[in-house]
Amino acid sequence: MISCRKILDLHLEGMSQRTISASTGHSRNTVASVIHTAKARGIQSLNDTMTDTWLNDFLFPEKQAIEKGYYPVDWEKVHKELQKKNITLKLLHLEYATEAREGKKIPYAYRTFTEKYGHYAKKYKTTMPIRRKPGEIMEVDWSGSTLSLQDRVTGEKIPVYVFIATLPYSQYSYVEGFLDMKSQNWLTAHIHAWSILEEYLKQWCLII
Repeated sequence: MISCRKILDLHLEGMSQRTISASTGHSRNTVASVIHTAKARGIQSLNDTMTDTWLNDFLFPEKQAIEKGYYPVDWEKVHKELQKKNITLKLLHLEYATEAREGKKIPYAYRTFTEKYGHYAKKYKTTMPIRRKPGEIMEVDWSGSTLSLQDRVTGEKIPVYVFIATLPYSQYSYVEGFLDMKSQNWLTAHIHAWSILEEYLKQWCLII
């Protein structure tokens, strides 16, 4: 196993790659690869959870998968696919597992698949907490995906547009479907949502 932790520790202390190579016993190419990959994956500092095992798995997942007998995953492809409409990790894992078995390889279990993707996706996460007060605002919009109903007589598919209202502090939501997104239904959705969420707020206030 590559001593990724020691390599990165020495690199963060400002040592040259030649010195790191001599100190760790790894080739300069290996040292350069670890440092370059760590930068690409967004590692700027180390914490106690970043052991050699964790770092090897995070920096070189394909190599670790092959060494352990698992079918490797193209995490960059997985990340890009998740940006598409209606694509989920569950679906991507199913496709990955099918491809692995067809190639007579061992696929990762779904839980392991999601955990490893979570490690990989950390480099893309830039978040800023938005502090909300209970009952301060209600966030509303039409959802991105259009559903449908099927007419039992004609078999025709009728589009259904989904309205969602959420109280961001509690993440309590109201969802309702409409046959169009005209202003009348937009107003009706707000009235229905507020009447339901108002009752929820009353109950919540009584509890506290």
